[in-house]
Amino acid sequence: MRTIYIECSMGIAGDMLMGALYELLDDTGRNEFIRSINSAGIPEVTVRAAESIKCGVKGTHMEVRVFQEEEGHSHGHHHEHSHSHGKGIENIEKIIKDLNLSQGVKEKALNVYRRIAMAEAAVHGEKPEHIHFHEVGSLDAIADVAGCSILIEKLGADRIVFSPINTGSGSVHCAHGILPVPAPATAELLKGIPAYSDGEARGELCTPTGAALAGEFADEFGQMPVMKTIKIGYGMGSKDFRQANCVRAVLGETERRDFGPAKKDCEKVIELAANIDDMNGEELGFALERLLEAGALDVYTQPIYMKKNRPAVKLCVIVPSEEAERMAGVIFQYTTTLGIRAYICDRYKLERNVEKKTTALGKIRVKVSRGYGITKEKYEYEDLAEIARREEISLGEAMKRIDMHKEDMTL
Repeated sequence: MRTIYIECSMGIAGDMLMGALYELLDDTGRNEFIRSINSAGIPEVTVRAAESIKCGVKGTHMEVRVFQEEEGHSHGHHHEHSHSHGKGIENIEKIIKDLNLSQGVKEKALNVYRRIAMAEAAVHGEKPEHIHFHEVGSLDAIADVAGCSILIEKLGADRIVFSPINTGSGSVHCAHGILPVPAPATAELLKGIPAYSDGEARGELCTPTGAALAGEFADEFGQMPVMKTIKIGYGMGSKDFRQANCVRAVLGETERRDFGPAKKDCEKVIELAANIDDMNGEELGFALERLLEAGALDVYTQPIYMKKNRPAVKLCVIVPSEEAERMAGVIFQYTTTLGIRAYICDRYKLERNVEKKTTALGKIRVKVSRGYGITKEKYEYEDLAEIARREEISLGEAMKRIDMHKEDMTL
């Protein structure tokens, strides 16, 4: 199993992780990455890989220049955000969605940035859409996040393991004043992630961007697994400490486990469940519609019996892990339940896309799913129903006629 181990004994920042992952590529891959990130379309941003030596160890410092000036990283991230100027999360999302990168890379970058916005919102008591990021700092962070997302995709690891993260100690200066390390937003992002401070390094070692990247890309946290090392990369920070200020990435092979697919095929989701015995079918049906419209991945009910043998239903709502709290609010809004259970699940899925094809009976959209050596195709119901109505035949007959001439289909 192709595995990447990320060692965070000196914390983690976006540019440092980018430098470490960059070093895991061969020369051709490195050149392709630099071309890719610099042609992605991040406004006024250029990225350059520079050789750096810390405590006698050679590595790569990723220079992110905004408006032709390198960003002044305390450790790799800006803390300059306010509520009166700069770019909001909607602006940031638009920049990322417009980048000249694969859809998978953009989705991961969006997830990372949403984590940061939600953490900032929790700290400041605001809604995520009301948080604004200092313009230059946000462009810098976009480059870090997009760069790491590109590299993760290029390296194609089956498993990514992060070590516990050293947060550093002391205090950090930001737009709101002097704050303890880890900064409040970083502490929020580190919820559920093993972290510590060894007290040796004074200053911020783990940045909000670094914490968000670890939260998004880690399959697990822990010690380095038993692995045959293929390559080692060092991503260097801009400051000097007694210990080399770097993130170390190790690429290697581990024994494939009996469970757990490649990361690209698996994601963390939350199953929200509630037992309900005081809603009729129409009320439940309306609630299911609203939950799907709000962004649930799937919604279903199961008949159950509660105490005193009362008939009831179990409502199950599958949601992206980062949307669990918001979706719990939607469940409370549209149902009568007073409590919701949450279960963390691994979701195995096939990669899906929609292709429009021309058939003997006209154009039809085909949902194509691929993965695990399997390809599945399914006609879009609305298109199939339209053909059946027009030809005055059943759905089954419409499928049969289309399948009879499948070899003549064209995109």
